[in-house]
Amino acid sequence: MPTNEQRREAAKRKLDRQLARRAQRTKARRRNAVVAGMITVVLVIGIVALIKLLPSHDHNVNTAAKPHPSAPPAKTDPLHPDATPAAAPVRPKPLPAFVNCQYQGTPQQPAAKPVTPPAAGNTAATGTVAATMQTTAGPIALTLDRALAPCTVNSFLTLARQGYYNNSPCHRLVTNATLHVLQCGDPTGSGTGGPGYTIPDEFFPELTYARGYVAMANTGQPNSGGSQFFLIYGQTELPPQYTVFATIAPAGLTVLDQVAKAGDDGSLEPSPGGGKPNQPVTITAVEVPAT
Repeated sequence: MPTNEQRREAAKRKLDRQLARRAQRTKARRRNAVVAGMITVVLVIGIVALIKLLPSHDHNVNTAAKPHPSAPPAKTDPLHPDATPAAAPVRPKPLPAFVNCQYQGTPQQPAAKPVTPPAAGNTAATGTVAATMQTTAGPIALTLDRALAPCTVNSFLTLARQGYYNNSPCHRLVTNATLHVLQCGDPTGSGTGGPGYTIPDEFFPELTYARGYVAMANTGQPNSGGSQFFLIYGQTELPPQYTVFATIAPAGLTVLDQVAKAGDDGSLEPSPGGGKPNQPVTITAVEVPAT
């Protein structure tokens, strides 16, 4: 029968074996962790190297590849990537040589400035007229097209010759994704002023709006245009309900681009949209032929 001393020795040997096995397991776990870490590092390095070897598809403008030296410089203007003015619109069915223009008075809304309405009756519907809007932002040359809108062109020329547009602020700038316009033509600068009469609508179903067009503003009701118009400098998506009567020369679009880049104050959000231009624009005079 084992003595107490023998029992103690046996228990001590058993404990030593347990401690040795535990130490071996701990050492093995540490070794495995080190190996796993090394494998992870190698994998990460390999993946990074592979990514560098693959072609880049990053569309970020800050990391875009440089164009080939022989290629033209890329256009980067976010408002209108294609800076070229659109071709002038053309009616799918031409108007007759003369049309009967009638202008209706608006007794409920007197003229913002004293003005004589244009002569009614037969009005030429062929040919173009050059005009230049002198503004505080720079000159904006226009080509008025009688074949597009003879009654509107007749009204614009009549107002310009009487100095109606002189010293009138452009009260609204819009720079959102689908509407790029500078609205002018109200001498009061409030957006509610008019000439004391209305112009008949001269749009057509196929009409679209593009960079470089000038179109009449209206109240949303038929034949409600007056003196206000908007200068389109970029992508503009509107239904064919606004008479286009002129186009803008490239140098004039450069003036509008600078105004647009300065932004607006958002005072007309959310409806009708936009606000006063941060770079104020005032039409100081509109130069047109005397007759």
